[in-house]
Amino acid sequence: MAVLLRAGYKNAIITTDGERPELRFDLEGDAVRDGYSVSYQIFEPVTGVLLVEGERAPAGGSRFLLPLTLPKDDGKYQLYASLMHENHGWAYANGLPFVLADVRVNGGALHVDRIEVTDLNRVRRRRRLNAVPYALIQPFRTVWRNRSLSATLVRREILSRSRGSFGGALWTILNPLLLMITYFYVFGIVLKARFANDPSPASFALYFLAGMLPWIAFSEAVGRAPGVLIEYRSLIKKLVFPIETLPVNLVFSGLVGEAFGLALFTLACLVIRHRLPWTLIYLPLLVIPQMIFTAGLCWFLSALGAFLRDLTQIIGFVLTVWFFITPICYPETQAPGAARALLTKNPIYILVRGYRAIFLESRAPDWRSLGAFTAVSIVLAVLGHAWFYKLRKTFVDVL
Repeated sequence: MAVLLRAGYKNAIITTDGERPELRFDLEGDAVRDGYSVSYQIFEPVTGVLLVEGERAPAGGSRFLLPLTLPKDDGKYQLYASLMHENHGWAYANGLPFVLADVRVNGGALHVDRIEVTDLNRVRRRRRLNAVPYALIQPFRTVWRNRSLSATLVRREILSRSRGSFGGALWTILNPLLLMITYFYVFGIVLKARFANDPSPASFALYFLAGMLPWIAFSEAVGRAPGVLIEYRSLIKKLVFPIETLPVNLVFSGLVGEAFGLALFTLACLVIRHRLPWTLIYLPLLVIPQMIFTAGLCWFLSALGAFLRDLTQIIGFVLTVWFFITPICYPETQAPGAARALLTKNPIYILVRGYRAIFLESRAPDWRSLGAFTAVSIVLAVLGHAWFYKLRKTFVDVL
């Protein structure tokens, strides 16, 4: 029967002066016998994916020298060196001490940031402490680092969406325009809905279009999010690239549609009102939290959609209901009394009211509602990104 008595690691060091990096350490303490050996593993620190497992050296002596095989790609990694047994696994997994090294690979060269003797309990406590600032920063760092890739993919997607059609890229403008005309006819002409006690159809058109602006970008991105990983599964299986950018690309693609809608709306304001209000300077304060909120929801839905294929149909129905319970095509005064209290909890209505305030009412958005919406958006982005990262290593198996 294999017996492992507690042993200590001393004088751990990684040397890089030879042809191949080497991990050296002394094993002191009680004896180790019956099939134990010493080896190492190298992990990707964010996802915990095992990249390299080294050769094993019999644990009969007290001094060890382990030649290291490096990961092929540059980046930061964690190296675990420990006793192990073929039948009982790694000693560090059972709570015993091991050598931990934080290393970097740059151009094939190894750089050691830290090396220590620790155990899994201390490693887990440190990860929990470091997880909070990492989780807050990483979603925004992901978007910034991969901005060039996102721009390329979004441009290719918009061009390929209408390739081979007679309208070409013009459909990017025609689709939202035809949708707006349809709703305007039903609610503005047939049902005669009016805003701000103004009986003119032109006033209804402006209020309606202002409400549609944030909805265009939001609904397009969220509606496609559950199927985006399935849509790109051939790339995910064949190439190594930051797949967390795929849901973000939906946000940018939706903003392109909103930009065309914004151009049409601005033209309508100039034709009908002959001016643009100075409060347009507040527009970025609405668009930025809108993007963050949409990205967080897209991260969450895209990861879940890889496992639940019916989610695309479910989200399509949810978006239809969400649209009609948001006062976009009708004034909020027409909502039932009990429903009006829920409007303040509707994040899209906060955006709709903000767009109408800065474009049509020449006033700033409601700062209290906007501040609460921004805080919720950041929390959603952090949780959605963490959810996506938690599941990303299983995507290849289910796609």
